[in-house]
Amino acid sequence: MTRNVVITGLGAVSGFGLSVDAFWQGLSSGTSAIKALNGEAQGTSIKVGATVPEYDSTQHFSSSDQTLFDRFSQFAVIAAREAIADAGLTVGDDIVSRAAAIIGTGCGGKQTDEETYLQLYKNQRKRVHPLTIPQGMPSAAASAVSMQLGIMGPVFSITSACASGAHAIAQGYSMIKSGMAEVVVVGGTDTPFTYGLLKSWEALRVLTDDTCRPFSKDRRGLVLAEGAGMIVLESEQHAKQRNAKVYAQLTGCGMTADADHVTRPNQTSIIAAIAAALQQAGLTTSDVDYINAHGTGTQLNDRIETSAIKDVFAEHAMKLAVSSTKSMHGHAMGASSALEFIATVLTLSNQLIPPTANYTEADPECDLDYVPNESRSKTIDTALSNSFAFGGLNTVLALSRY
Repeated sequence: MTRNVVITGLGAVSGFGLSVDAFWQGLSSGTSAIKALNGEAQGTSIKVGATVPEYDSTQHFSSSDQTLFDRFSQFAVIAAREAIADAGLTVGDDIVSRAAAIIGTGCGGKQTDEETYLQLYKNQRKRVHPLTIPQGMPSAAASAVSMQLGIMGPVFSITSACASGAHAIAQGYSMIKSGMAEVVVVGGTDTPFTYGLLKSWEALRVLTDDTCRPFSKDRRGLVLAEGAGMIVLESEQHAKQRNAKVYAQLTGCGMTADADHVTRPNQTSIIAAIAAALQQAGLTTSDVDYINAHGTGTQLNDRIETSAIKDVFAEHAMKLAVSSTKSMHGHAMGASSALEFIATVLTLSNQLIPPTANYTEADPECDLDYVPNESRSKTIDTALSNSFAFGGLNTVLALSRY
């Protein structure tokens, strides 16, 4: 029997706020969550970012949980709670307790690491907090989601830089297809606004000092962000049995590795990932209506992604709508691919394409339809979500309207 995989719940923490509604309202209106940084970037040359506004952990966690959970774990839990509720499930239900959870992260608990090193190296403390390891380990967010939601099935983390969320989604898809699970909570979370991380990104020289302009000729680099995106995946049969609402169907995943340069994307490998996603989904190139692009806003990445799309889709490439939502929510590391997947799901369910914001000038080498600056109503039956990470780790997810 064919086991189709559907999306029944969504949760988001982003620069727009602590909900999917806030996230989609921002994207669909073409609003940018990117803003000037204040204390977060003190001592660095980084000027802009997309941070979660007015976040107060006391509104979401007990005092003991605040101590236990790093910021990246807190965001994962908040988004997972929303996704579970959105799917019509309740913490404590047998369905939830038997579910799986796979949480991607590119950075892990950097807030915890930063505070620990500050106390050791600057303040000359001789001891650190006794829970430093479980707070900061990359799997801490997965553990937090498990504990807070009572998920007792397979639970683990995936880390593959900014493709972490997409790889988690692909793994959840595979678990449902194989019959290992009926319900899986998947997604990504990251909070990269620490002094050490910001200085490291500063050294890479890939950040812009104004805003993110993917595919625009005058693009100058990416903008860092924080947040989390969580998704409830479910077998179609299971969703039907409980009369769950379905946003869209996840039909295929393509994953490749460049085995090449650590930061420069490899076009051949990107092409292979797109082709693999189409093949698994049983799609032809002419079936695809929309691509949520990786679209970082760097000169090289946007040019190579454009060229790869043109190579795969040939004449149909000029008929595709392509947009980068990073222009609005920023680059949230391992959470970005999960947030972009949610944006793609909502594009299908609302039949509305979010734009590439901040677009000012056409680039002869980036000559596709990037849906500049304003959202667009269009019939979208099939879409792709692209994620291409540092280290040459690529994931392309194929979705269809349900």
